[in-house]
Amino acid sequence: QVQLVESGGGLVQAGGSLRLSCAASGRSFSSYCMGWFRQAPGKEREFVAAISRSGGYLDYADSVKGRFTISRDNAKNTVYLQMNSLKPEDTAVYYCAADITRVVHRTIGQYEYWGQGTQVTVSS
Repeated sequence: QVQLVESGGGLVQAGGSLRLSCAASGRSFSSYCMGWFRQAPGKEREFVAAISRSGGYLDYADSVKGRFTISRDNAKNTVYLQMNSLKPEDTAVYYCAADITRVVHRTIGQYEYWGQGTQVTVSS
């Protein structure tokens, strides 16, 4: 069992930066592939980024590639999402998720554990 708690969201102007954190409780954090997803009002939840168990493999949605960076610190049981050059279209609730798998993937339905989400609002 893994509990996930996101933090770091807020209101930022376009072009600004935010760093989201997702703290995991429970054992064996390093056994989980971690992902970030987001959901804007009236839209489906979508993949943002994912990181392998060791942190050696990263995957990004095309819409955030080059602007967002996912990382993890297994000693601190935490995964991060550094978001730079933010755009109004990045406004959404951001969720972290965990899946006990060796293969990094984007499939929402396969992620077993989810946080409660943190709101990111980018003003123009």
